[in-house]
Formats: sequence, structure tokens, C-alpha cells
Amino acid sequence: MELAVGASEATIKSLLSKLGSLLAEQYALARGVRSDIQFINDELASMQAFLSNLGNSTGNHDDQTKDWMKQVRDVSYDIEDCVDDFTNGLRPDPQPDDWLSKARGFLYEIWTLRSRSSIAAQIADLKQRAQHVGDRRVRYGVRDPNPGTGKNGLGGYTIAEHQEITRRLIGIKEPVGVDIAKLEEWIRSEELKLGVLSIYGFGGVGKTTAAMALYRSCGVHFECRAMVTVSHHTDPDVVLCDILRQVKMQVKDQQDQNSTVSISEEKNRAAVAPLQMLSRLSQILMCWANQDKDGKASDKEHKAITEGLQKHLGDNRYLLLIDDVWSSSMWQTILNCLPRKEQGSRIIVTTRFEAVAKNSLVDHDYFHQMGTLGDDGAKDLFNRSLSECRDTQSTKASQNDQVPPERIWKMCGGLPLPIVTMAGLVASNKDKKPEEWNDVCKTLFPEQQVCQKPEEFMRIINYCYGVLPSDLKICCLYFSIFPKGRKISKKRLMRRWISEGLVSEKQGLSVEDVAETCFNQLIKRQIIRPVENSTDGKVKSCQVHDMVLEYIISKAAEENFVTVVGGQWSVPTRSNKVRRMSLHSSDSKHARKAYAMNLSHVRSLTVFGSLEQQRFKSFKTGIVQVLDLESCSGFKANHASVSDICKMTLLKYLSLRGTDISVLPPNIGDLKYLETLDIRQTEVEELPKTVVLLERISNILGGDKRTRKALKLPKEIKKGAMKTLRVLSGIEITEGSTAVSNLHELTGLKKLAIYKLHKSGHDELLSTIQYLGGYSLKTLVIDDESSEFHDKLDEMSTPPLYLNALELSGKLCNFPEWITKLGDIVKLTLSATLLGAENLVRLRGLKTLFSLTFSVCATKHDPDIAAILHKNKSDYGGEIFFPPGGFANLKLFRIFTPILPSLNFSGGAMPGLERLELCFKRLEGLHGVDKLKLLHDLILTVDGKADNTTKSILNDLKAAKGNYTLSIKE
Repeated sequence: MELAVGASEATIKSLLSKLGSLLAEQYALARGVRSDIQFINDELASMQAFLSNLGNSTGNHDDQTKDWMKQVRDVSYDIEDCVDDFTNGLRPDPQPDDWLSKARGFLYEIWTLRSRSSIAAQIADLKQRAQHVGDRRVRYGVRDPNPGTGKNGLGGYTIAEHQEITRRLIGIKEPVGVDIAKLEEWIRSEELKLGVLSIYGFGGVGKTTAAMALYRSCGVHFECRAMVTVSHHTDPDVVLCDILRQVKMQVKDQQDQNSTVSISEEKNRAAVAPLQMLSRLSQILMCWANQDKDGKASDKEHKAITEGLQKHLGDNRYLLLIDDVWSSSMWQTILNCLPRKEQGSRIIVTTRFEAVAKNSLVDHDYFHQMGTLGDDGAKDLFNRSLSECRDTQSTKASQNDQVPPERIWKMCGGLPLPIVTMAGLVASNKDKKPEEWNDVCKTLFPEQQVCQKPEEFMRIINYCYGVLPSDLKICCLYFSIFPKGRKISKKRLMRRWISEGLVSEKQGLSVEDVAETCFNQLIKRQIIRPVENSTDGKVKSCQVHDMVLEYIISKAAEENFVTVVGGQWSVPTRSNKVRRMSLHSSDSKHARKAYAMNLSHVRSLTVFGSLEQQRFKSFKTGIVQVLDLESCSGFKANHASVSDICKMTLLKYLSLRGTDISVLPPNIGDLKYLETLDIRQTEVEELPKTVVLLERISNILGGDKRTRKALKLPKEIKKGAMKTLRVLSGIEITEGSTAVSNLHELTGLKKLAIYKLHKSGHDELLSTIQYLGGYSLKTLVIDDESSEFHDKLDEMSTPPLYLNALELSGKLCNFPEWITKLGDIVKLTLSATLLGAENLVRLRGLKTLFSLTFSVCATKHDPDIAAILHKNKSDYGGEIFFPPGGFANLKLFRIFTPILPSLNFSGGAMPGLERLELCFKRLEGLHGVDKLKLLHDLILTVDGKADNTTKSILNDLKAAKGNYTLSIKE
């Protein structure tokens, strides 16, 4: 099997950067050590160039080449260990300006003599090893790579392909080859007994796609809904806990909603799971926290979950989707805990196994076996997928594109997953000729043979992986860190890639641009699939199909890329040196297994679950570079963990997002290499003063988008501090703070999000925005409760006219006139107090606008806002009219407000609109929706108990037969 050249190449890239820094610093080195380091640096640079050529060469590598590549990787790892020990153990030479400094330097050299001698011996030994590895390539005849056919661009694809991607909304794909209407009819039937629809078939046949389409189209007819994904080793109580969490959110009383629910711009309410991630993980972690030593939930906890389900589901008609059930016993356990009152409830379950499907234990059931597609269905799916893949990179089909032969989709045997995967491969190689594609097909399957089994699909994914450029191979391996079925944030992924040195600046692109290019290429090639979009039309999160993930994990095991503990698939440790560790299950059993390993080489640690069993002291904290504890519980019970973090002096990426940490340690400034600090959705309210000492910090992410809880900056930020900042999000500008006056020095700042603004410092902030707007600032978010600052925005002599995204929250009656001149604006959010016909007319000339949102935060019980909303309604006769024309590129329109006046869309209004989202306590009316010709999704969320008028309107919409998908959440 083909080795991922990128794994070795990326290791050397990261190491060369460290060696360069080491040579640049004036360390007290033993005689000859600097020349040895220079030799190692030059030797590895040559190896990297050779590996890069290997990655772009044609054909497979022989055993000698593979073995040599492993040796390169191993010696690179050992050199990196030595360099990190050196950097962590010694400091640069003090610069002797006077006799006292010279004396201190002399004493320091004596004090560190033994350490420097030891390091010198290690470096000399590693120099010999590097030289031997280089010589061995020639001695044993490792052949030079064949000339590659790839483009001379970024890892095999040209800079031109990094042009702006086509912005679009991600929806649930309609299934192909399924009589969806027949299944919908059964789900909506008047049979009052609990019914189970079992969809079964082997992997890649489209079970989940069909189930999601049913869940989406039928959900509006049920009072409670929940969707969960199961894996092979999932505890049934974790699944039940997730179901309980989702249904509890839908039956909360009005008082609870007013105290906890906010309607903010950043909340993209998807069609099937509101507020999914935060609450879901908190419930799942509650289950984990109550596990006994064998990893099972306690009887007491199980009883509490069951009683909760009986209470919240028992008197409601509910619809559940339980995806990918592996065993009959697990399915029986889940089903036995669900109420069976005759309310007409339905459960959709998907499984690979017929025995599991037909073990539903209910009187009212229906079985549907997913079969392969016929020629017409297969061809339609291939062409549709090919068009979508090309559209991902704005590479619409042209007359010069080669038409791929039918053999490409026919050899897939009618299996949707192979068909879609091959479409991604074709879209990424649009210049390949038909005869070349025929050769590819013959390589994968001889004449007349087609893909019929999951194992045979591995041939296709193996080929698709093998032809990836080396940069993409290493990024692809990174998905093995995350559990099966996990939604993975694009920004989280990109920031981790950057911190681990897997991507770097190339050909005029910043490292962030290169990371996004790699992500977009993996989407285009169908290695990963987008599952959620941001309001700017870009992909927000993705998933990996479990069959593709299984293959990636096998490749990661070959490369000793990651060690997974407690995951869906067993990943044996092929080396005693664990470089990356991912703990998918954090109970005591798996914790003991992890700590039995050699953890002294761990550079990257990711934990899913609880920290109560974790002991960071088991790791060599001085060399850890990535620590990702997102959504972990147990910080309050494990105070030692917080102090141990600040001992990780080489740390670059630190995520504590969604944890129960409340205070950052005062010595956080010791993390000199830290690039990303993510403390969103935590109890941390203030940054320590030492945060200004973070010399390389690029992203500071705090506060909570949903509740607008903000993070206080230190009152004083000295000039020149944190100049590397690119993102400063979720902050509060406090009374008397001088920090805002120094923000203008952050000329590299791309995003500034202020969630809370006090009355003082308005002039300084106004000046800062004007100044930064002329540099890199692209996203500006300001929540001003008093609206005094917003009133001053029109006074700016040089407004930030190059913004891509703007959010102004507060009590806005008018917006700055310069907003209508934002030629690059993609995402615009304004307070719902601005909602009015004349403002819509003023905004419709924004040609690049992709999403427009009017919102009011429901947590703010402000009588002024209520009065403005009422006036907003009365001024227009209780109706907001949307005139024709304008909004040429608007795809998403959202209004989140307690009182929503009657909306009336005229013919030709918002001609490109694809999704309309409305969230309200009271709806006065909704007319003309059928005139929105491209509307695909109409999503209505009732924030509380609907009154009679609202209920009547909703019932009329349910009865209407529109050309869009209706989703109503009550």
C-alpha cells in the first residue's frame, strides 16, 4: 500500500522551521555544535525536496523507497525531540552590555555545561544518522522519482484554483433510487401504535441520506424530534441521553426560554438540530462522568434517563432518527427505554445488518432494504455529483472539459458512495483524457467486474488517496484524530494544521489561505463532505463517511501518525514513540491503557470526554504543542490540570472551549509560542495581565456567541504587544480601559468582535476602526446596548469600506449611510429594530450580499426595544412589504425577533433567495412565499408557546403544497 509521503515531508517542514530558529538565536553552544546543526538542516532540506518529488511522481513506490521514507520520518522525529529538549531546557545567550551581564552569562554557561555537553553529543549522533540515511538511498538504489504529471502549483494544484469558492447553502441531499413518497406515507400514517421504519443495507448504499430526507420532510408533523448517530462501541445510555437532551429543549416552558435563549446573528439554525453541539456534549459528558470503572453508566443514571424520556416523550407524538445501529442488543436496550403510548410516534433506524433491522420488537413496523442503483440512477447521481464538485471551486464545466467514459460510473456497481467518490476524482482531474480514465478503470476493476462489496470500495478510495498531492495526504490523515460521526469545525481543523506545521506559506498565499485551499480541495475531491455552512456561504463543518474514515485510520496506523485510545476501530501502536494521542473514551479503563504507553514524545493531545481521569504530568509537558480539550468536563475537579498547562512552554494551540474552566492561570504568558487560545463558551470572564506577553498569539477567541457573554481584556495593553493578532473575538471593552487606544497597532487584525461595549472610549474605538479598516480588517462585530456608539458610526471620515462581514446589534433606528457602499460585503446583520421597507430598499443595491439577518437578543428585557418593535410594526400598517428587484446574490434571509409583523413578498423580490429563516414568539402573517422561485428551505422557529393567530398561520403553511421544504420547530 502507498505510503503518505506527506507525513514525512510535513515532519521535515516543521523541523526545518525549528532548526532555522535555533540557528538564528544566540545560544551558548558547545564547540562544533552549530556546524552540526547547519549540516542537519541542509541534509533535511535536501531530503524534503526529494520527498516532494516523490509525492508528485507517477507510479507506485517500491519496497526500498517505502523503507527509506520510514527511516527519514524516524530520524526526523528523533531530531525534533532533541531540538525541542534543547529549546525547552536552554535559553538564548544574554546580550552582554555591561560587566554584570557578562558575569551572569559566564555563570549561566557553567551552570548549563552538563546539559549543553549532553545535547552536543546527541546532535553529533543525529548528524551521523542523517548522513547515513542520505547515503543509504544511493547505496541501496532508491530510484529517483519519475517526472510528475502534476501542475507546478500548490501541492499539485495551481494558484488559480484558489480563486474565491462559490458560496452556497448546504442542504440535505435528496436520495436517488428510493421511493421516498411511499416511505413518507407510512411515517405520516394515522396508525397510533409506535412504528419503526428500519432501513438496512451495507455501507455506502445511501441509508443515511434516505433517512435524513425522511426526517427532514416528515418532522413538521411531529411534536418532538431527535436525531442521533450510533457507533460500534457506543453506550446505549449515551444515545438515550442525547435523545433526552434534544426533546427537553423542545418542551421547555416559557420562563426557561426567556432566561436562556438568545437569538443572535451567528446562530445558524439548521433544519434538524437547534443548538446541537453545546447542549448535546454537556449531556453526553454527564453520562461519561457517571460511568463506573467498566465505562458503563450507573443504574441510578440509567433510571434517571429512562424516567426523563418517559416524562418528555410520553404524551407527545415524536419522531426519532437513530443512525447506524450495529447490534441487536443495543437496539433492544434503546427501544425498551422509549415510551409506547398510542400517539402515532415513529422511529427511523438505519443499520448494515438485516438481523438488527428485523428485531424491532413492535407491532407496527416497516422494513426497507436499500439496493444498488440502476444505470439511469447511477448516471444521474454521477453527473449531479460531478457538477457539484466542479461548482465547489468555481470551475463550471466548459466546452474544453473532457467527457469521462461511462465505465467510470458503471464500474461502481450502482453504489452511491463509490459513484460520488469517483465524481470527486474526475472533477479534480478535468484535463485527463477518456483513454486515460479507461486505464484507471482497468487498474481498479478488470473488464466486466464492478464494485459490489465494501472491501472492493477500498480499492477506489485507495486509488483516490494515492493520487492526492503530498500536502493533501497529510491533511487527510489528520481526520483519524476525530471519532466516527463527529462534525468537525473547519476553523478548528485549519488552526490545528497550522500549529502542527502541516501547511505553510506558499507562492504568495498566507498560511491561512493555504490551509483553506487544502480544506476546499478535500471537499472537492469528496474525501470529506460538508454538513453545515456558515452564514457567509462557506463550509462551517464537515464529516468523513465511516468507510472512508476506516481507510484513513488504517493509513494513519501505517505512518504512526496518531495513536487512538477507545475509538471505533482499533489502531495498534506500531512504535513505542507516540507522537499524537487522541482519547476517544476517557473512562478509567482507557485512561490506564493510555498511561501504560510511552508518552514522553507526545506533541499533540486531544481528549473527548472527561478530564477526571487525566494526568497531564504523565506527559512530557515541555514538548506538547497542541492541546485540544474542547467540550471536556472535569476542570473544576482537577485543578492540577490548569497549572500543568502552563508548563507546556512550546504549546501553539490551546482549546478549552466548552469546558468548565473558570479562571486562566496568571502565568499564561509563559506560553511564548502560543498561536491560538480558544476559551469560548467557558466561565472565564477576564484575561490575565500576562496575556500581553504572548509574542506569537494569532487568535484569541472568548465569550459566547449565543448569549453574548463577553471576555474582558486587561485594562492596560502596552504598545507593541500582541502585534501578531489576526482574530480578537468575543471581548468586552470595560470602563476606564486603555486597551482600546492601543488596538490600532494591530494592523494585521482580520476580525474584531466586541460583544459588550461600555459608554467610555467611544472616540478611541471609532478611530481604531477607521485605522484598521485601511489595513486587514474584514469582519467587524459590535454589540452596543446603548446604541450611542452606533449613532457615531456615520461620523467616520474614512469608514471601513472593505469589510466582508458586519454585525451591528443594539437599538438601531438608522444605520450608517456608508453601509450601502460596502462593495465586498457578504454577510450583514443588523438589529431587528431596523426592519422596515425603506431600509430594505436602501440595502438591496448590495450586489455581493449573500446573507442578511435582522435580529434581537431575547435575553435582553429592554422596554425600549419592545417599544421600537411595536412602533416598527405600527409604522407600516402591521406589514413589511418586500418590493421587487435588488439583492442579486442574496441566498439567505433571516429575521429573529419576538414580534414579527406580517411579511409580504412581491413577485421578483429577492430573486435568488434559497433559504428563509424566521424565529419569533408571535407571527402576524406570511404571504408571497410561493413567489420566491428558488426558495428551497423555509425554517420557522416558535420561541415559546404559540398563540392562536400564530398556530393558525402555521397550520395553513403545513397544508400548503409549496416547492420548498418546510421545517417548523415549536
